[in-house]
Amino acid sequence: MIYTVTLNPSIDYIVHVDHLKIGTLNRMSSELKFPGGKGINVSRILKRIQTPSVALGFLGGFTGRFILDWLKAEGVLNQFTQIAADTRINIKLKAESETEINGVGPHISDKEIQNLKAELDTIQPSDIVVLSGSLPGNLPDGFYQELIQLIHKQGAEFVIDTTGDALQQSLSSRPLLVKPNKEELGELYQTTFDSIEELLPYGQQLLAEGAQHAIISMASEGALLFTDDGVYQSNVLMHPLKNSVGAGDSMIAGFIGNYARSKDAVEAFKWGVACGSATAFSDDLASGELIRTLLSEVHIRQIS
Repeated sequence: MIYTVTLNPSIDYIVHVDHLKIGTLNRMSSELKFPGGKGINVSRILKRIQTPSVALGFLGGFTGRFILDWLKAEGVLNQFTQIAADTRINIKLKAESETEINGVGPHISDKEIQNLKAELDTIQPSDIVVLSGSLPGNLPDGFYQELIQLIHKQGAEFVIDTTGDALQQSLSSRPLLVKPNKEELGELYQTTFDSIEELLPYGQQLLAEGAQHAIISMASEGALLFTDDGVYQSNVLMHPLKNSVGAGDSMIAGFIGNYARSKDAVEAFKWGVACGSATAFSDDLASGELIRTLLSEVHIRQIS
């Protein structure tokens, strides 16, 4: 089974304003509300590619009920830990340019933390746990490390999708997959990249420090997969871009959903690119139909 952990989920409130004027009244041209949170996105895409998962994390209040009702309607299994505080709301303002205003997140009590940790006591050695996203404000910076220790105790694998120190600290624990984008990789190693050739040693460094597989997303330049057997690059699919939110999460879902079955990293990478691209071309997360349509457009070549 694949488990996803979203510690700081949200309602993503997407607001379209045709001509935004700061300091005066604006009226929306349209609005959308979706369950948000990186792990939740992974579970939703896994459902659409017919791969079962269980979504874990913290949910509370009327906002948490909205997310639970949505996931129930989509048939996404979940075992969320209920909390006293309200789950946050993130605002995605789409006007001439895109602006995001993200909530900090609720306070999590010690008992609620222990209740979540107890959920990980039931996982099996064959399971994969996807850890992704930000932490609510009062959780300690090393909280992901605490969860990784619990996952290792059960003999299971983990994927981590985060940045900075939390990513760096996780590498020695042998994550099955890490997926920084080009900018996040540069931040991790305090550098910048002007070419793919400059990036390659740093992707290899992720493997040297412990990652089993690494995907680096590069926007208009496609994506790279780093494995012990070589480095692979995807093409860029050419369709109108609609939505950047959730594309990276969709890529993780496609990769892990396929890899859990096939153990073929290159084939899994192809699925990851199809899922990530399909979400970028959709108003919400991608449909299963669009993902399968785009699979035939994905081409992977070994570059090293």
